[in-house]
Amino acid sequence: MSAGGDRRPIIVKRKRIQKGGHHGGSWKIAYADFMTALMALFLVLWILSTVNESELKSIAEYFRTPLAVALTNGDKSSASTSAIPGGGPDPSASKGEVHRIDMRQQTRPSDEQRMLRALRDRLSSVIRNDPQLRQLQSQLRMDFSPEGLRVQIVDSDQRPMFELGSDRLEPYMVKILHKIAPVLNEMPNLISISGHTDALPYAGGEKGYSNWELSADRANASRRELIAGGLSPDKLLRVAGMGSRVTLPGTDPTDAVNRRISIVVLDNRASRAIEQRDESALPNPLDEQGRPDAGGEIPTPAIAVPGDDATPAVPRSPDGQTPAVPATTGVPGNDAAPAVPTPSGDQAATPGGQTPAAPAATATPAGGAQS
Repeated sequence: MSAGGDRRPIIVKRKRIQKGGHHGGSWKIAYADFMTALMALFLVLWILSTVNESELKSIAEYFRTPLAVALTNGDKSSASTSAIPGGGPDPSASKGEVHRIDMRQQTRPSDEQRMLRALRDRLSSVIRNDPQLRQLQSQLRMDFSPEGLRVQIVDSDQRPMFELGSDRLEPYMVKILHKIAPVLNEMPNLISISGHTDALPYAGGEKGYSNWELSADRANASRRELIAGGLSPDKLLRVAGMGSRVTLPGTDPTDAVNRRISIVVLDNRASRAIEQRDESALPNPLDEQGRPDAGGEIPTPAIAVPGDDATPAVPRSPDGQTPAVPATTGVPGNDAAPAVPTPSGDQAATPGGQTPAAPAATATPAGGAQS
């Protein structure tokens, strides 16, 4: 306190704390969007891990195709930025958009692929549910080939499917074919059967009964058992014997697994390709001018035969008709048209190059011409 008795004021400063308003929970929306995108990412990664290599290629080709190309069904003007149609700087190289379009045409439709996968699962279930066939599960191989779903029944040293060097089936092979026949009959697709053997030759070589005949006989024996098991004969498109020419990858040609029967459920594209392999698909040969040769009759040559009452043959036209007036040939320096030659070398001709009204002439041995 001062001497004058005055009191100093005491000033107290208090900070006012103002609380912010309610933010409304907008962070929750952003977090939910982030989690949704993350879930979609892992879902796509999981799906891609379950598809095979061919499907991955088709998916990659789909995303490489510009939207303008897809909407215009492959318009070349919008598919490439190059001034050369077809894409790529080199016009002689088959690269660019043309290759992409061909890849899309070669891929199997998704609905058909789903049907073949369902068939594979159905066949696997039939084998697993049968106690006897479950022991043979290691000898049944199913995979997808360029032609469709391939079911291969392979041999083993302990359990062969056929008798040695014969087309007689073992009982468990017959049971396998009878079990899978009704399942194959459920599909509308056509079927191809091929027989294969190992590379062990017969004693007589390939001059007599060989692996070619054995593989074909085993394929036909399997065909008969499939039909006996319920397969419709109309579903069979091809039965072939491949001998020992096609071996399994990574195996020795003499291994037992190469003795097998391959049953392929063909997709529609493979069926059409097999059905169209006939002579009509071969190109026509070219004539001397490089034009397609449409064929035609070969004209009959004129042959003069000496003898009594021998009438020289008149050349026929390509349509098979005999001309009413024979063709005349001009000789330089002479307007006379030569007639059919006689044995003595004389020629009968009308003066002035006129064509006679009665063209038929009979050659005599003495060389005289009668009209």
